[in-house]
Amino acid sequence: MDHTGRGARGGADEDGRHGAPGGDPGGPGERRRPPGRAGELQARLARFAAERDWGPYHTPKNLAAALSVEAGELLEIFQWLTPEQSARVMDDPVTAHRVADEVADVLAYLLQFCEVLGVDALEALAAKIERNELRFPAPERAMDTESDEGGETGGSESDAKQANRHSSEWHRSP
Repeated sequence: MDHTGRGARGGADEDGRHGAPGGDPGGPGERRRPPGRAGELQARLARFAAERDWGPYHTPKNLAAALSVEAGELLEIFQWLTPEQSARVMDDPVTAHRVADEVADVLAYLLQFCEVLGVDALEALAAKIERNELRFPAPERAMDTESDEGGETGGSESDAKQANRHSSEWHRSP
């Protein structure tokens, strides 16, 4: 580890930016940020951590664990609510504030995780959506088509099961 506590693999510079060891911003190991506001916030989080010398603690493992903990705290708000109650959670100002705080914590740790590993979160999300659009194509819907079961319109039971399977597999890579 060097005198800054960043180690040999490189770390945040004085602006909170990560780059290749030796500060070569265009070399291998360059840290990419999403464009716009997300990238600005990611840079701000990196500066915040660098100014406090938190780099040694912001390892991928530690940030992934912290992200999981914060996601659990978000889940805790909804733990015993019915689906109907959960849909109205933002109607209560106190609960809405708790939800917003936990969402901010989850996003902050996700952006810091991406910063450390050099992942452009928006680019990764766009690529994932694209893969899932190919993997799970939208069913073609016939307009005004009646099914054989009592004149109901819409998809079959197998279509519903397939849709549930698709939503539960969203996170899996092909």
